[in-house]
Amino acid sequence: MQQRPTDRRPPPPGGARKPTGTRFFRSWPALTWVLVLAVLFAWLSNRYGPGGGPATPIDYSKFREMVAAGRVARITVSNDEITGRLKQAERAPSGNRETEFTEFVTYLPSFGDDELFSLLQANQVAIRTEPANKFSTWALLANLMPLLFLLGIGYLLITRMRQQGMGVFSMGQSRAKLYEQSDKRTTFEDVAGLEGVKVELEEIVDYLKAPDRVVHLGGTPPKGILMVGPPGTGKTLLARAVAGEANVPFFSITGSDFMEMFVGIGASRVRNLFENARKAAPCIIFIDELDSIGRRRGAGLGGGHDEREQTLNQLLSELDGFQPTENVVVMAATNRPDILDPALLRPGRFDRRITVDLPTVKGRERVLAIHARNKPLAPDADLAKLARGTPGFSGADLENILNEAALLAARRKQKVIGWKDIEEARDKVLLGLVREGLALTREECELIAYHEGGHALLAALLPHADPIHKVTIVPRGQAMGVTQQLPEKERYIYKREYLMDRLSVALAGRAAEDLVFGTVTSGAEHDLKQATQLARKMVLDWGMSKRWGHMALGGRREHVFLGEEIAERREYSEATASEVDEEIASILEEAYDRSLDALRSHRRELDLLTKALLEREEIPGEEVLAIVGVRKKAEETTLQ
Repeated sequence: MQQRPTDRRPPPPGGARKPTGTRFFRSWPALTWVLVLAVLFAWLSNRYGPGGGPATPIDYSKFREMVAAGRVARITVSNDEITGRLKQAERAPSGNRETEFTEFVTYLPSFGDDELFSLLQANQVAIRTEPANKFSTWALLANLMPLLFLLGIGYLLITRMRQQGMGVFSMGQSRAKLYEQSDKRTTFEDVAGLEGVKVELEEIVDYLKAPDRVVHLGGTPPKGILMVGPPGTGKTLLARAVAGEANVPFFSITGSDFMEMFVGIGASRVRNLFENARKAAPCIIFIDELDSIGRRRGAGLGGGHDEREQTLNQLLSELDGFQPTENVVVMAATNRPDILDPALLRPGRFDRRITVDLPTVKGRERVLAIHARNKPLAPDADLAKLARGTPGFSGADLENILNEAALLAARRKQKVIGWKDIEEARDKVLLGLVREGLALTREECELIAYHEGGHALLAALLPHADPIHKVTIVPRGQAMGVTQQLPEKERYIYKREYLMDRLSVALAGRAAEDLVFGTVTSGAEHDLKQATQLARKMVLDWGMSKRWGHMALGGRREHVFLGEEIAERREYSEATASEVDEEIASILEEAYDRSLDALRSHRRELDLLTKALLEREEIPGEEVLAIVGVRKKAEETTLQ
């Protein structure tokens, strides 16, 4: 639950300040109006300015003829320009038609006319003279229009930069958002599945509520708290809950907000952030994605990054500059703690590290209960069953499932969310969308059905395999079919028997293709990759091979972006590597032979599963067990 951001004091320049310009210049369409005004002024200047207006231009010889004929009433002379008025309207050609005019304009020839004055006097023409440098408003506007146009564009650009927090004089200001607590605030009641983490953070809440209690006893509270965990586990929610429990302001910023193309801007923003935090103390500064600025200095394939390193140096300096009486706690979150600079993790800076792990079954059930508070659920919507069927899901993933279920129920115009909606949403999130309109031949459908039937049959037969939830041959995402297994409980230690059964289930699809069709297909690509990766870990890391039963041969894994190693560092010879490959192949061959033997012994059940899949496309786990029947218990002793 996110609080509404409110400013207790005016935000610094470059922050979320509303643009101070007029509403006219707050959007790019204002440029269109500037262009329209420029064209309008240019037209008015040409029509009514000097040399323009409604006067009709005529030839100088025509002008002399009209004066000699006595048709000119008066004229005005300004330098070499002569404007005049006729005694009565005359007609003159204008384009393809004739128009009447009484005002005219002409110009003295460059060689002059000494007889013109006598001619004008003889025909009693009134003469008026004006200075050549006479002030003209229209001329002034015409000359100022280019300058006004450029000023308008500049003002528009500056206003847009301020609106987006890109002002030239505000680039060094912090972009942190200040959240002050209101009636609706996030507390520990809004966080589920992280009971151990909440107990650890309650100490920080007690310090923010009563900092004198710790200082009186001579204790020093942690200045920095680093929360480490996979994405979506609730690190930001925990930081906001700490601020809500302590009822203090909460500054939130991401590591990338410090970075800029100009060197030194990030360090300036760090200084500004801590200055604002000290003024609002007691408060919490939360820096999300700390690894974007806290990466190890002097490393990387392209060398160091001056801007990032200066920002990190300033952050280290600000953390060291804290005093116990400042009552400012810095909380940060990352999912890549192994790349952080060692100076950032030493005691006195981020001196407390809290692991925010994925929730357990009970934790997932509590998380689902929180996200389902504002959703009407049908009686058959079993959140406990959904929690068991989502191992490895984070809190964000669980929220996404319930949201997708609500969208599906709304699409079907239902009043409540049923278990069918939830299960379909889980499959959509886990496997992807159903691939509609995919044209498969009868042979391809049989191949897929036997492949998935092999997985399902081995999952039902093997004693240590996870229980089967359902098997389907409906194409979803990149998978042409899926066999889903749901673990009965959380596993933290894996026995070799469980891993061997898991390998056998993974290779059962390939074994079914070989048994029934006498060939193999590309449909086992994902199964083979998973099985090979698991077998490699059994040999290299877990000592589960006969040849290397008491050695951990797994190399040290380094990160490419640290510039230390491009590949995994091996600590054994090429001869040993060859023997390791042989051990991996031996384990996979053993698992494959167990799958093939089990399928031969239960060929009738495999055919029945395949027939049911071809007819219905999806079979729940209970029906798979019913097809296998009592043979499951009878085979448990022979398939171990």
